[in-house]
Amino acid sequence: MSIKIIGAGLPRTGTNTLKQSLEQLGHKHVYHMKELLVNPEKLHLWKTLDETGDTDWDALYEGFDGTVDFPAYPWYKEHMKKYPDAKVIMTIRDFESWYKSVDSTVFRAGPQTPFEKIKMIGKLLFSSRARKVVQCIKWFKKVFFAERLQGRFGDIDFAKKFWEDHISNVKASVPEDKLLIYDVRDGWGPLCKFLGVPEPAEPLPHLNKKENFKKMLPKLMKGEMV
Repeated sequence: MSIKIIGAGLPRTGTNTLKQSLEQLGHKHVYHMKELLVNPEKLHLWKTLDETGDTDWDALYEGFDGTVDFPAYPWYKEHMKKYPDAKVIMTIRDFESWYKSVDSTVFRAGPQTPFEKIKMIGKLLFSSRARKVVQCIKWFKKVFFAERLQGRFGDIDFAKKFWEDHISNVKASVPEDKLLIYDVRDGWGPLCKFLGVPEPAEPLPHLNKKENFKKMLPKLMKGEMV
């Protein structure tokens, strides 16, 4: 199955909302970080893409026709080369709300309190699946926070420049007629116009709010898609 939509938006910019919206509009399955946590055995395919710029695309995207969020977004250019007919959607939001959202969710993903850490040790000792999921989360933090953000997420000025540079690079790299810069708060209109499909009657699904993040992660670690 060929990828038709390439998501170039950063994590916590409405990527889960975009995933669900695309699937509601007829795309079969759209890959999101949640897919990797549910199927962590595919981590080696992403690491190969990271290290070489290429991978076994058919194995990676079996059953999928779109991709959003991490782990795909850093390699949107490689995706464009592999799938030249695909359209690109970059989800955006204002920097301040994005920074707060990342800081309160994915930046702190994993156990924080001593009790949570003890519980996690127990899971890791008795669950090979939990160990694989933790490896995925560690790899995400390495690529996104340590490498892309150079370990300087706490420096707000640096983080803002990273944010602005990413948006500028996508605009410069994607042909205008193939790019939608999309704020999910704008609803169905811009998305459906870009895709050439009618707007659904029901409201756009707004998902993965930060208050739900802590409830979602344990379920994903068990292999439950949410």
